[in-house]
Amino acid sequence: MTQGKNAIVTGSTSGIGLGIAEALAGAGMNVMLNGFGDADEIEATRTGLEARHGVKVAYHGADMSKPEAIEDLVSSTAAGFGSVDVVVNNAGIQNVAPIEAFPTEKWDAILAINLSSAFHTTRLALPGMKERTWGRIVNIASAHGLVASPFKSAYVAAKHGMLGLTKTVALEAAEFGVTCNAICPGYVLTPLVETQIPDTAKARGISEEAVVRDVLLAAQATKQFVTVEQLGALAVFLCSDQAAQITGTALPVDGGWTAH
Repeated sequence: MTQGKNAIVTGSTSGIGLGIAEALAGAGMNVMLNGFGDADEIEATRTGLEARHGVKVAYHGADMSKPEAIEDLVSSTAAGFGSVDVVVNNAGIQNVAPIEAFPTEKWDAILAINLSSAFHTTRLALPGMKERTWGRIVNIASAHGLVASPFKSAYVAAKHGMLGLTKTVALEAAEFGVTCNAICPGYVLTPLVETQIPDTAKARGISEEAVVRDVLLAAQATKQFVTVEQLGALAVFLCSDQAAQITGTALPVDGGWTAH
């Protein structure tokens, strides 16, 4: 049932979002990319996905902190593809600082992009999904939606909020053939994580190598980073008919982090 479906993947010009976009395209879905970056690189990504998978791939540069831009993203996707069947809420930013020194503008931005954007895309796409009695909403939360770490107050708050949103949407959509689930990755070596390493080193007063060994991978029992391919495969499964009775869940992919 994934063949020919139409998906929006927010924050998909790099990292986890791009990995999920690749997996959905590989499963036969048309994909609307979204995110920031160099225009030529984004176009190369778009055309590459089309060529590899024989699907339609478009791009919309909506700023996910702005509700009006999100509305244009959803309406443009529906107009261009014919429907929005799958939404992957992945857009996210991060800032690392002690709470008493946490910049208030960073708090506001993280809550807007990491949490409120998922609310807006969902509220706009859900009516069409209900009408067609089929839809999949996949929220990319985090192991930090289940547990906390120091110096990440806004991110942890947003990801915990994402799980609450996931459960509520799942209950509201359950009788309409629409599922809503959250994937909770552990650490993936994406550009977002790579930029955290120097900030975390500074905040904790340790080396960057120690951050990787003693902070990032310390709690992951496998001592390995999660890969974008693993997350993409799970997203594809959640969009399949075999996953129709999986809804309202938080699925950790964290190398055993939250098993402690």
